[in-house]
Amino acid sequence: MISRMWFLHIVAVISLGIFFFVASSSAEQAPYSSFVKDAKLAPPVMYFDYIVIGGGTSGCALAATLSQGEAKILLLERGGLPYGNPNITNIGGFPETLADTSPTSASQFFLSMDGVFNHRARVLGGGSAINAGFYSRASSDYVASAGWNPRLVNESYEWVENKVVFQPPMLTWQSAVRDGLLEAGVSPHHGFTYEHLSGTKVGGTMFDQNGYRHTAADLLEYADPTKISVYLHATVYQILIRTIPAGQKPKAYGVYFRDSNGIRHMAYLNNGPMNEIILSSGALGSPQLLMLSGIGPANQLRDQGIKVILDQPNVGQGMSDNPMNAVFIPSPRPVELSLIQVVGITQVGSFIEAASGFFELVWARGMAQEVSKFENQTDHPFTIPFNENMQAMPGPDPYRYANIQAGVILEKIAGPFSAGYLELQSRDPNDNPRVTFNYFKDPRDLQRCVQGMEIVRRVVESSHLSTFHYPFATMQTLMSMMLTYPINMRPKHVTATYSLEQFCVDTVMTLWHYHGGCQVGRVVDQNYKVIGVDSLRVIDGSTFYNSPGTNPQATVMMLGRYMGQRILQDRNLH
Repeated sequence: MISRMWFLHIVAVISLGIFFFVASSSAEQAPYSSFVKDAKLAPPVMYFDYIVIGGGTSGCALAATLSQGEAKILLLERGGLPYGNPNITNIGGFPETLADTSPTSASQFFLSMDGVFNHRARVLGGGSAINAGFYSRASSDYVASAGWNPRLVNESYEWVENKVVFQPPMLTWQSAVRDGLLEAGVSPHHGFTYEHLSGTKVGGTMFDQNGYRHTAADLLEYADPTKISVYLHATVYQILIRTIPAGQKPKAYGVYFRDSNGIRHMAYLNNGPMNEIILSSGALGSPQLLMLSGIGPANQLRDQGIKVILDQPNVGQGMSDNPMNAVFIPSPRPVELSLIQVVGITQVGSFIEAASGFFELVWARGMAQEVSKFENQTDHPFTIPFNENMQAMPGPDPYRYANIQAGVILEKIAGPFSAGYLELQSRDPNDNPRVTFNYFKDPRDLQRCVQGMEIVRRVVESSHLSTFHYPFATMQTLMSMMLTYPINMRPKHVTATYSLEQFCVDTVMTLWHYHGGCQVGRVVDQNYKVIGVDSLRVIDGSTFYNSPGTNPQATVMMLGRYMGQRILQDRNLH
């Protein structure tokens, strides 16, 4: 005789299958005119079963999946649509998006307290709309350590891949780097695969054969348009949390947000034990919004005049960013326009990747000059002194030509071991929090960087790349060139031209894979529920201890789908 719980499980699975079939038959294509609106059109007061804050890499997948049940879903995104913006949709617009520091840019610039330039997404689709588009799954070990169901993980990855992932073309530069990695000993060769396998492989890309970018926003094509409402340019200021009656856990029951005109709107949860608010605002936005809502380190909250709902010192802790170092290789022969396609997954805890095309450097100098002005205005000391005039190292003028035809080979360390923290700068959610990543604080990270750069050296000196750099362009010459570029605001040392340790420290950059701030076991439990607060979850990269795989966006999208299915299954069992 089938037990009652097993019977309910079967009913839930069948129900979900019916919901997904019905939803797929009524799907709407981007840009979703029936359910995506500007927040200025939102009513003053609304009621929903799930409120998802952040229409990014995780949030779009999560909201689309939740809409395939019976619940009503609200998705709030502080940015606009990615569609129709050529700097987002075209592969050649990638650097232009990052260079745009305007208040409405899809890429919001911030400078970590370590003196490293960085960005956070401000657009539907999140980081998938502004990054290099590389797609690669997490390792099986990562999945096991996270406690995820492998079958559901694979199904969730496939759900993403069927909509937004493609096999990249392998042209001259990327092919040469692939062969150079193999010559350098990063073997075996796995060909094209989404899997995380030691050796050299070609991963997926979010750019199709026409160079058009697909993003997590495209996953909303899976959504049931009758069950979901999406509001753009909707900046959430606070999650509303009920603290009475005394003796019970605080409970989230609504949010308040403002549209682009500053008009206030309220969104509340319908009555029901399974209804929830879900934060998917990323590694900066999610811990920031928890703090703005009264959940975080009590002393910091009081300093900002915020009422303490829950003294939670772990919010904003464990902030990590995978250090990236690179060499820029001017090429005497034509190279294709390519972002990340090939990756070498080494045995030393580092990943080797490459890009190519015409690189514009003038905008970087302007960014450095603007940041220097900011540093002179702030009262908060940075963890390293700024190189304000960018003239510490002699060398050729990297701005002599507006465009340089070149390739880039980069090294990113796995993990990392080093971690820092996030602090509020103000009560305005539009302001970036102060973030310290503590690059290379743990010496194991520096060791990985040195070993990774040694592999980069072997790739550069391989026979397969010999025609892609000018005669006498040695690795030391390329390192010296990197020290002349305004790639960060850290001081440069003469020893960095021959010391890989100093080169790693002086030229560290980001690959935008930062994570932490709401980690599992510290801020949220294994079901991503905020510890100590009812009806509130965090589902995004802020929950990670380590960046998954070579590039995290595949796993962040997968997590949105994965948890959406689990939430629906739980809902149908009650």
